[in-house]
Amino acid sequence: MHMNDKLLHTPEGVRDIYGSECAIKLLIQEKLHHVLKLYGFRDIQTPSFEFFDIFNHERGTVSSKDMYKLFDKEGNTLVLRPDITPSVARCVAKYYKDESLPVRLCYIGNTYINNNAYQGKLKEVTQLGAELFNDDSVDADAEMMAISIECLLKSGLKEFQLEIGNADFFRSLIEEAGFENKEDIIKLRSLIENKNMFGIEEIVQNKVMSKELKEIFLKLPELFGSSEILDYAKSLIKNPRGLKAIERLEKLYETMTVYGFEKYISFDLGMISKFDYYTGIIFKAYTYKTGEPVVTGGRYDNLVGQFGKDCPAIGLAIVIDSLMLALSRQNLLPQIDSSDTLVIYKAEYRKQAISLANYFRKEGMNVILQLSKDGMTMEDYRAYMKRMNIGGLLYIDNDKEISVMDAVEGNLNRVSIANLMHEPE
Repeated sequence: MHMNDKLLHTPEGVRDIYGSECAIKLLIQEKLHHVLKLYGFRDIQTPSFEFFDIFNHERGTVSSKDMYKLFDKEGNTLVLRPDITPSVARCVAKYYKDESLPVRLCYIGNTYINNNAYQGKLKEVTQLGAELFNDDSVDADAEMMAISIECLLKSGLKEFQLEIGNADFFRSLIEEAGFENKEDIIKLRSLIENKNMFGIEEIVQNKVMSKELKEIFLKLPELFGSSEILDYAKSLIKNPRGLKAIERLEKLYETMTVYGFEKYISFDLGMISKFDYYTGIIFKAYTYKTGEPVVTGGRYDNLVGQFGKDCPAIGLAIVIDSLMLALSRQNLLPQIDSSDTLVIYKAEYRKQAISLANYFRKEGMNVILQLSKDGMTMEDYRAYMKRMNIGGLLYIDNDKEISVMDAVEGNLNRVSIANLMHEPE
């Protein structure tokens, strides 16, 4: 491959977004951002790269090997952010240190994860997220669920499920069973996540624990479905921490029925998150024709404390790229109107063309002003309009009248310039 040809391509795991796809992406982001504004969330922008320690192992974000690292002139290790939540947590600890009432922040930004690009998984994705600090109530949990559902509906998705778990439930089982070896816990998490029954059985059989506790460990990968799952788990659980985790989910379900969103909700007690910083409610939204969740989130009551402000928090992140893929595969992508008008003019009518374009732009119309090219026919321009998704054409070849063409119809009409600009002739 010639070097210049190579430079036309992007590295593995990143891609260009252009044309109508880019317009659709921005439109979806705008719609979802509007939902966050309606709920009173305020925008925040954090840097694309930060000190490595913001995202280190103790914080519980992605593992070090999955981060893009770089160095500044002083030799500090920096990383491209793999996740935006720790950055926002850092900001809250810094700028809202003394605020004890709720703080609602939202963002749109790209995250970078240097994973193995399997199944075409992207290494750079756009996330739109919301974080709610200083509120540890079930009402705060429910608000974040409601926002997630409302955003997905606003995007045009019709069928999806918000699966809800509780990170504390798994922790309570680990505690009750007396697992202390970190390797065992990591292995068990991975087996549950992959719903590997035999692997779980192998680890559990070697531990001394009650019959009920063994049963619940083995059943964890199957503990998903409607609210009846919560009743079943409650009948087996003995430890207060685990019971509290299930009761929290029950209260959350009650509040979601007040929002009228219960049909979008199911529970998954075996849900394990890739982020270790989650302390309570965790959730993921799934829809048809994409294996990746389109929304992820959860409660992280200890993360802000690591930056110096003890406060509860819950957040959500909508993965715009996964959402667009799902909408596209379900034929639900919004249509982009071809709202631009192309004004073609001959050089001697430049003055009329510029004044007409200025007039229309002041009226709020999008106008592409273009000097005509020799040898171009109306048919050439029509084909160009189709390629570029342009709605209409005005052709100025004299100072009194103008040719008007609609991209769809393709008919040419002559109209006086004065009429177009609503001026007295």
